[in-house]
Amino acid sequence: MKDPPMKRTSTSRRQFLQTSAAAAAAASVPYFGWTSPTIGQDAKTESKNDRPILGCIGTGDRWNAVGPAAMNFADCVAVCDVDAAHMEKGKSRAESSNSKKGRERIVETYEDYRKLLDRKDIEVVTIVTPDHWHSKIAIEAMKAGKDVYCEKPLTLTIDEGKQIIKVLKETGRVFQVGTQQRSEMSVNRGQVAQGFLTAVALCREGRLGKIQNVECRIGGSTKSPELPEVPVPTGLNWELWCGQAPLAKFVSSPTGSSNRSYPASRCHYEFRWWYEYSGGKMTDWGAHHVDIASWAIGADNTGPTSVEGVMAVHPVEFKDGWPTADNQYNAATKFDVKCMYANGVELHILSDGENGIKITGDKGELFVSRSALRGSAFDALKDDPLPEGALTKLYKGKKPGNHMANFFECIKDRTQPISDVPTHHRAMTTCHLANIAIRLGRPLKWDAEKEQIVGDEAANAFLKREQRKGYEIAT
Repeated sequence: MKDPPMKRTSTSRRQFLQTSAAAAAAASVPYFGWTSPTIGQDAKTESKNDRPILGCIGTGDRWNAVGPAAMNFADCVAVCDVDAAHMEKGKSRAESSNSKKGRERIVETYEDYRKLLDRKDIEVVTIVTPDHWHSKIAIEAMKAGKDVYCEKPLTLTIDEGKQIIKVLKETGRVFQVGTQQRSEMSVNRGQVAQGFLTAVALCREGRLGKIQNVECRIGGSTKSPELPEVPVPTGLNWELWCGQAPLAKFVSSPTGSSNRSYPASRCHYEFRWWYEYSGGKMTDWGAHHVDIASWAIGADNTGPTSVEGVMAVHPVEFKDGWPTADNQYNAATKFDVKCMYANGVELHILSDGENGIKITGDKGELFVSRSALRGSAFDALKDDPLPEGALTKLYKGKKPGNHMANFFECIKDRTQPISDVPTHHRAMTTCHLANIAIRLGRPLKWDAEKEQIVGDEAANAFLKREQRKGYEIAT
């Protein structure tokens, strides 16, 4: 990667006493079946302190949840962001966390993430950047000997998922994806502590009988007006923000935003609605619901056999799978995508309807969301509860609960967390295939073993993306 302008500044020099606080570890069998010279104790960087040393890459809105959660278990010594305002806010919050815990830690700031990864003292990183940066940073972090917590969706293409798995096997790092629905989502006003986990357990225990149909209702992407080119905001390194994506003009308007904190643009938060940087709602919410659905139907280590766009509406015209306008959001606003699996399950990814997952079998049904768990299979739990340990078994032998705590617990015992890369890759493959199908406007046949689209060379070209010179992923 070429060297764009970089900034490094040291910050607070206040001193604090160190105190003891660490996440408890529980022994469990390592998840991965591969072996590597770095797996096990050799893969663990021995901290000289009682808490791991943390670096945070990306400190925008979502980091305000992820960063403090990680700092409950680790001491933050560095933050990085290409937006100076975000970086300074991240530094301030990290310093405040250190202060409250009585830790003697200097928090450095970086514009270029590579400078953070160069630090030998940092053992763990959080990656909370726009989606198109996830894979490159995650791969380089693992190669630098860091354990990784990366927000979803982990990838922008199917090929990126394969690259991350390759490096994960080679390095033996611990890697948690930020699909928190696997851990801690309570439903029915808190009456069911792990609602999604309970739904998956009901399916895997056969309480719905043979599963026939699944609906993942995730909402559609937003539209925007035509966005005029405007000067890049002060403090934002736009060239570095674009990274592997084409170096586009900066467009923005105070109208048309989907987030009241930011204007409509290609940048903060709104990047989700551009295929150049994300996959619209298909990967934004699909990363959550398609993941849970794949887990429930036993397809978390395989994939569909075919994917077909029953209906799709894009806010701009497309030609050969590419948007013809560069000044408006381009991800699909409405869609119904049908995915067929070898076990006969028909899964639909839908923009309409109540957000959540509906699962129907020949013996019962379920609907689960972040606020509800209902259906005949759930009602039957009153008289026929799940076997003791059913949720723990699903949770890889660990106690279900806090998603970030699970990550740091696995760092201790060198096992893979509940949101592991291989199963996330399979769920994201379904989402990426859905986007390819609706962008090209034709059905696709998928070979899940070879991870190739069958008989469609043009569609297979979408399994990866052209990487801007100087920002290629090297694996």
